[in-house]
Amino acid sequence: MKTTDIHTLKDEELTAELKNSRTELFNLRFRLATGQLEDTSKIPAVKKDIARLCTELRARERANEQAAVGKER
Repeated sequence: MKTTDIHTLKDEELTAELKNSRTELFNLRFRLATGQLEDTSKIPAVKKDIARLCTELRARERANEQAAVGKER
């Protein structure tokens, strides 16, 4: 998933995509352990997607916190 795609998602969609990616990573690791995974390059790609999603969620949280602090002043 590209960063530009992630920026356009809503908060609910981001959390759903994060949950799906974590499930996919679990399944990939399970298949790797059982010897059923042929393309091992998917694991780092999914990890990077998870990191991108977490980064975007955190950036939005910080933006909301900054907006709340600005309204208090």
